[in-house]
Amino acid sequence: MSLTSNLPSDVTTLQALLVDSEDRNVRKDDRIERLEKLVADFKRALFGSKSEKVATDQYELALEDIEAAMAAIIAEDEQDVCERAKAKEPRKVNRGALPKHLPRVEETLVPDSIICDCGCERHVIGEDVSERLDIVPSQFRVLVTRRPKYACRDCENGIVQAPAKLHLIEGGMPTEATLATIVINKHADHLPLFRQSGIFARQGVHLDRSTLASWLGRVAHELTPVYECLKAELKQSTKLFMDETTAPVLDPGRGKTKTGYLWALARDDRPWGGTAPPGVAFTYAPSRAGKHAVEILQGFEGILQVDGYTGYNHVKDRRDNAPIELAYCWAHARRKLFELTINNVAPIAEEGIKQIKAFYRIEAQIKGMSADERMAIRQDKTKPCMDAFEQWLTYNRAQVSAKSPTGLALKYITKYWIGLNLFLTDGRIEIDNNTVERCMRPIALNRKNALFAGHDAGAQNWAMLASIIETCKLNKIEPHAYLTGVLTAIAQGHKQKDIEMLLPWNFGK
Repeated sequence: MSLTSNLPSDVTTLQALLVDSEDRNVRKDDRIERLEKLVADFKRALFGSKSEKVATDQYELALEDIEAAMAAIIAEDEQDVCERAKAKEPRKVNRGALPKHLPRVEETLVPDSIICDCGCERHVIGEDVSERLDIVPSQFRVLVTRRPKYACRDCENGIVQAPAKLHLIEGGMPTEATLATIVINKHADHLPLFRQSGIFARQGVHLDRSTLASWLGRVAHELTPVYECLKAELKQSTKLFMDETTAPVLDPGRGKTKTGYLWALARDDRPWGGTAPPGVAFTYAPSRAGKHAVEILQGFEGILQVDGYTGYNHVKDRRDNAPIELAYCWAHARRKLFELTINNVAPIAEEGIKQIKAFYRIEAQIKGMSADERMAIRQDKTKPCMDAFEQWLTYNRAQVSAKSPTGLALKYITKYWIGLNLFLTDGRIEIDNNTVERCMRPIALNRKNALFAGHDAGAQNWAMLASIIETCKLNKIEPHAYLTGVLTAIAQGHKQKDIEMLLPWNFGK
């Protein structure tokens, strides 16, 4: 059959088809150009130079906007294709299966008539089933509790009535689930209280921001024993991570904000098969002074993995506690060299980065092995690489000025060399401090959304509630259900002597 046999013979119709084809090609070229620009933006966010890269804590926000724009262009293209080929079978897309635990609301679609042309009733021979994700917006409801009073008609022996249930806020409006929602919204989903107040108002529930703040303060007070127990539990470990990040706090006297700090103490023994559950505890301090690290670590002895901040040297000078040994972070050492390669040709730094990558390749292979196995492989494979790196480091330090950028980067690595090598002799130690840095990312995101804490006490409440939520996440525990259960248990008089049973990994067992 000829390719032109299906074309109309009318010239006007042919001209219209040609114009339509040209329009489609122009739209297609435009979509391709827009997609190419989005792909370039995507790559720049991932792999661009430091000045072009998206900040770590805003990384997901940038990517989701780019991906949404890509999806819009693809949908536009699919619509154009469908308009030209409606008779063809729709494109099948495998989007995966929806979780089994979600409730199903079934709908059965039947033809207007199931009577055959012969007069008989058709019967079912099979069915097509499709599932789509449906979301019902947050629904507010009022729990009404009635307590009838009972009296005897024949005597006057008194009135009987069921006792009222105990609640965290006696005589108040919120249930424990409502309180948990406010905490999660603020410290897990990074919604400040004034925004939550606006969201509630759209549902006709008018709650002033100060009311929400009052409830949040009560929750913080009641959860403080759980938080203190979490800190004490973590400090019983023999190996922890530590890091700190800024926490802007309003300074009422000056009408400005001052820079406080949230210090994080974290445990994660999973990479070497340890049985202790992971956890993180944040503590607010008004400065970055090393004395705050000393105070936070009171009662801890063992190995502390940190970055190169000199304030951590204070923890080794304590007189009253057992010594702490500092293990340092190869990610920070690598970063010093990487910074030299940005917008510059730095062959020494590039060679150093190449050697450090070899350490990380070995670490990727031994993740999840026991501490003894990890140490044995590190001694066999990583130590020779480390010895070669030390020779390279000594040689190149002699070749460059000590005050040059390259000299300063090499000096940094030399300064912390003993602590950087400590992971070779103990399989429990990680090669870097990234474990605790990952725990700090939600803090940075909340800082950008809330801008600052209202006062020092508010910053400590921030630290305390974030500790509990992030520990839930590390243990793959749903924070809202956990907080609702724990707040209910506290309201009903959970005994202080059993407070460890309220820790995320113990609660509900």
